[in-house]
Amino acid sequence: MAGITTSIHLKPLPTRHTKTIPLLLSSLESKFGIHFRSTNSFPSSSLHCSAVITARYGGDSRFSGPGRSKKNDDDQALDISSIRSDTVRLIDEEQNMVGVVSKSEAIQMAEDSELDLVILSPDADPPVVKIMDYNKYRYEQQKKKKVQQKKTVRMDLKELKMGYNIDQHDYSVRLKAARKFLNDGDKVKVIVNLKGRENDFRNMAMELIRRFQNDVGELATEESKNFRDRNIFIVLVPNKAVAQKGQDPAKKKDKPKVSASV
Repeated sequence: MAGITTSIHLKPLPTRHTKTIPLLLSSLESKFGIHFRSTNSFPSSSLHCSAVITARYGGDSRFSGPGRSKKNDDDQALDISSIRSDTVRLIDEEQNMVGVVSKSEAIQMAEDSELDLVILSPDADPPVVKIMDYNKYRYEQQKKKKVQQKKTVRMDLKELKMGYNIDQHDYSVRLKAARKFLNDGDKVKVIVNLKGRENDFRNMAMELIRRFQNDVGELATEESKNFRDRNIFIVLVPNKAVAQKGQDPAKKKDKPKVSASV
């Protein structure tokens, strides 16, 4: 942790304004994080102060100025000055638990290693910190996040509508579409709408839904259904076990065929 000390000399002020100087310094402290040590007492014709600005060791230093309204995650992880405890529990760059050491000793070890001192658990007693290359760590975390996002399968809901008296050709078209959707990892909602007097054929509609589910077979499992209202439907979701089983043979490489001639 590098400390930068600079001197600020304030010009003489009229006696009536000297009472406002403490308020001015207090405002600067809260806004910029600068701590003033006065060499003279108030009131005074002139004021000489020392301002101490602290920057983290390693990487780009970050300063909370007028253009930065709040700290981001990186600032919080690297702002060792936010730790009020005099001691920390330190983990070194080799993943070894060093144990409880003074905060100044942990900072010195990070400087000697030319690495960052990162806060892992600020609320622990004492806080847990680790010596590491923070930029490298952040890059690896972002890389893992991208890989995880690629593994996340997005499942859309596809709807297929039928009449209770659908003909065989249209039925086959919808069954083929349902199988394709399920193989692609999407849900399928099969709907049979009953309008007006068609509600008298509710049993035929329910039988059609059951038939469709049986024809889909093990490719899907039932998630939900509704046989009470006029809009009779069933929601089918892909059977992961069957889908995985179907993909396994494709992953295996075929052994080269050896032909022998006589």
